[in-house]
Amino acid sequence: MPLDLASICASRPQNDIHYFSTVGSTMTEAGRLAMDGARHGTVVIADEQTSGIGRLGRSWISEADAGIYLSILLQVALSPARLPLASLLLGLATAEAIEHTAGLECDIRWPNDILIHQRKVAGVLPHLVDGCVVAGIGINVNQTSMPEGLRTPPTSLRIESGGKIQQREPLVIKLLECIDTFCSMLVGNGPGSILDAFTRASSYVMGRRVTVDETGKRGTTGGLDENGFLLLKLDDGRIEKISSGSIRPDYSV
Repeated sequence: MPLDLASICASRPQNDIHYFSTVGSTMTEAGRLAMDGARHGTVVIADEQTSGIGRLGRSWISEADAGIYLSILLQVALSPARLPLASLLLGLATAEAIEHTAGLECDIRWPNDILIHQRKVAGVLPHLVDGCVVAGIGINVNQTSMPEGLRTPPTSLRIESGGKIQQREPLVIKLLECIDTFCSMLVGNGPGSILDAFTRASSYVMGRRVTVDETGKRGTTGGLDENGFLLLKLDDGRIEKISSGSIRPDYSV
């Protein structure tokens, strides 16, 4: 069933919402709006994406009417060096919205994966366009089956709740509310507040044995630096900053 756009707009009059039944990518559309000077909180949302954008050039599978495919513009004055803070902020907002509306506990894997029982239920992806953060968020909501063979097994809120159909509109509304909350935290309390909140919310930030996918390096996570990059204590004792790529649990020892 298509989204009830009227109910979302009624609950979120502070957001300019652009809705598409089908679109190539909400991030592409949001980027165009950013270049045209659209204001903070502008949202692009679709019931289906035909060319959804994932991290590192991967695609995001966007089954029609089954998930939340949303991009939002954030005017939070982050430099390119501090863009990882946007990923952390959005991950916190997405996890909190899921926990509040679906009652399912989430973990957040640095930098942008929201997990339930170590299966990926959502992802976030920010980039800068003319100084504006364009943030894409994808949440698997009512999918009943998921692709096989992915490095991280995917899941949906419906699967994790035992087949219970999830209403998408309350989740969208809560997600936008949570983004507001964490943006206000960043602006009012500084980056340290986001770093602290993410460290508390993620089992991956401190003391977790992980492997870096792109390099194969193994080590134990040692927190975040001031820009939100992950610190990794390698097996030879050196500390390395992970500024790109993805991590996963290392079960080799």
